[in-house]
Amino acid sequence: MTSAMTGVIAAAGSPALPAALCVAVAVGALVYAVVPNRPRAAVRVRPYTGAARAVLGHTPDVVGSSVVPGGDAHDARGVAAVLLGPLRAVAQRLGAIVESRSDDAIELRLFQAGRRDVSVTEHRVAQVARGARVALVLGAAGMLFVHTPFVVLALVVAGFVAGAARVRGDLDRAIGRRTERMELELATVNQLLAMHVRSGSGAVQSVQRLVDRGQGVLVEELDATLARIRSGVREPEAFRRAADLTPCRDAARTYQLIASSVERGSDLAVALLAIGDDLRDARREALRKSAVRRRAGMLAPTIGILAPIMLLFVAAPLPSIVLGNR
Repeated sequence: MTSAMTGVIAAAGSPALPAALCVAVAVGALVYAVVPNRPRAAVRVRPYTGAARAVLGHTPDVVGSSVVPGGDAHDARGVAAVLLGPLRAVAQRLGAIVESRSDDAIELRLFQAGRRDVSVTEHRVAQVARGARVALVLGAAGMLFVHTPFVVLALVVAGFVAGAARVRGDLDRAIGRRTERMELELATVNQLLAMHVRSGSGAVQSVQRLVDRGQGVLVEELDATLARIRSGVREPEAFRRAADLTPCRDAARTYQLIASSVERGSDLAVALLAIGDDLRDARREALRKSAVRRRAGMLAPTIGILAPIMLLFVAAPLPSIVLGNR
């Protein structure tokens, strides 16, 4: 037994073992490339299960475009999805712990930020991934420079929390930027809608004309509202749903006015113009406050530099004044 183990260890230490492994891998790759793969049983049985699935009330088992009659299509993305599936599941669970908000709240925030192609799961996984990257960098820096386990652990935890919070902050900033764009566009949109209404068009017809000719964040929301109406939702309910989803308070007021006009036939043009005037007044007041703050910010460096010099000039003759000409 001892001699056999010695022989195995000696063989492992010799260059023959890596060469044999390389040859085995090459032969396996050659066989995999030359020998055709047999199709799975599910592919061969699928044409005969359509009638049974229809009787049971199930949907037909449609063959995807990646499956060919000659055998299975080995898609690299499918293999990657299988390999990364457990990691994504773990990341999703960690994301649910990091992000305390519910899936509906996150979905609403993603919609308000304009990220309609990002799912809640992808958002949670992005939080965990960003936190893991920052934690890895800070942990590596702590291991290189600090060499204290407690400090390294604290850096890892702080990095993970900061990275996850950064993704949430990016989402909030995206919502803020989109809300600001909507506020800038809303006065013009309301004025155009009021012009169409005054010319004799209905509320929904005016919105349709604006969507056909305009572009912007508000036009995208109005287009989505019209899509809901075409799908069978009642017009007032569609505009009230848009008011619930939009991040802009004044845009929600506009949608509520359109819904009320569709239901009750009220004068929509006057209300839209009033909202536009309120928006202009609020924008003018915000610009005035911003100008005052920036003016104060410009004076701060001047005061900080000149005030000590003036104090030195004032305080320099004080000793001679108090003590005389000595």
